[in-house]
Amino acid sequence: MKNIDRRDFIQKTGLSAAGLYISNTLNLSAQTRPLTASDYMGDFAAPKLKTVRIALIGVGARGSGHAAQLSQIDGTEIVAISDLYEDLVMASKLKCETFGKGVRHQHIKTYFGTDHQWKTMLKEVRPDAVFISTDWNNHAPMAIEAMKKGAHTFVEVPLAVSMSQLWDIVETSERTKKHCMMMENVNYGREELRYLNICRQNVLGDLLHGEAAYIHELRFQMEEQERGTGSWRTHQYANRNGNLYPTHGLGPVAQYMNLARGEDNFKSLVSYSTPALGRQHYAKSHYPEDHKWNALDYRGGDMNTSIIKTQLGRTIMVQWDETSPRPYSRHNLIQGTKGAMAGFPTRVALEGGVLGVTDSHHYWAQGEQLDAFNEKYEHPLYRRLGKVAEKMGGHGGMDFLMRYRIIECLRNELPMDQNLYEGCFWSAVAPMSEASVSQGGMPQDFPDFTRGEWKNTLSLDVVD
Repeated sequence: MKNIDRRDFIQKTGLSAAGLYISNTLNLSAQTRPLTASDYMGDFAAPKLKTVRIALIGVGARGSGHAAQLSQIDGTEIVAISDLYEDLVMASKLKCETFGKGVRHQHIKTYFGTDHQWKTMLKEVRPDAVFISTDWNNHAPMAIEAMKKGAHTFVEVPLAVSMSQLWDIVETSERTKKHCMMMENVNYGREELRYLNICRQNVLGDLLHGEAAYIHELRFQMEEQERGTGSWRTHQYANRNGNLYPTHGLGPVAQYMNLARGEDNFKSLVSYSTPALGRQHYAKSHYPEDHKWNALDYRGGDMNTSIIKTQLGRTIMVQWDETSPRPYSRHNLIQGTKGAMAGFPTRVALEGGVLGVTDSHHYWAQGEQLDAFNEKYEHPLYRRLGKVAEKMGGHGGMDFLMRYRIIECLRNELPMDQNLYEGCFWSAVAPMSEASVSQGGMPQDFPDFTRGEWKNTLSLDVVD
């Protein structure tokens, strides 16, 4: 799905947009809104649903995957699909009808053709849950409207693009008592689940520092000029300067540290960007001089590095780069008083060594050396569903595990593995980083979306 007013977005995404993002991040600590104990959604468990009636908004590359896999999970009924493009809607409809058992998905309503068909869908169908897979600017308004119409909402990353939108989401979720979960699929990766289990078992001791990243060269998306991610994301790169996509790396590290869940929370952030050169050079070398990509003034630095400080004084480095020619990495490093673990490649160093592999922390244990260690600390959720997840696919199975757990929680009156406030804290890094970069690296204070209730929120258990 393109922006709610698609043409207006394409025409007006310029200096005014950049100014809007930055202005929404200033005086963050002053942006607080009242909360009563009954409003708090941190450990919220919605009344159980025997069958989860699902509607989808946006069924491009990401949303079509949601449709295909959700239709194969017991206890679901796909009731409606909306997208700007008819062919995408009909392709996902056919997949759901094919994958569904019996007549479970045989009465899917379809909505397409104009920017506001998704609103008509919400009004007519009244689903239990809505999955939103559209451009970033649409995430917040669509989630808010879906909650107002009585649906739990599950939103692709990031949850919103401004601080005011994040506060509006919090306020709406608390008022309607509907989940609003940002679907950070990487938290369900096999390595990330294992690291969470290891941290909960105190193998690393007291946690001190983490490193997170989304380093993924995606310049090829610029070829998606009329439809697809590149058609709108390229404008984001051009007009915003900060850490625009922090959650894939940050989400898992934040949960290792129990941030916003009783133990610790986000406190402040500083951010710096490199010069913006890569996209400009790529456009000049791959497109004619008069091409629209060469008309953009690329302001977003190729690499952004942000440092987060927590209430307990821990640190997290968060990097973002979707431009530079280099291998993919999320870093996924967590360091404690007894050792450290890192990803890309996966490796472990513990004080005294990793049993049967190394004899000191001066050497990494990695590769096949970690087979026994990995088996010992395999996450119970992966033991239960890992083979099915690998068969179903989706980024190695993490997508299926996330979708399965969402439905499992809705059907069994369980809190979500990622609550409303976590999605807000993780997404807030983007607008906060823009403010810090624009002010020469000045520290930005995180607002407390929980208004102090994070101290009373349960830790995320090692889900079995």
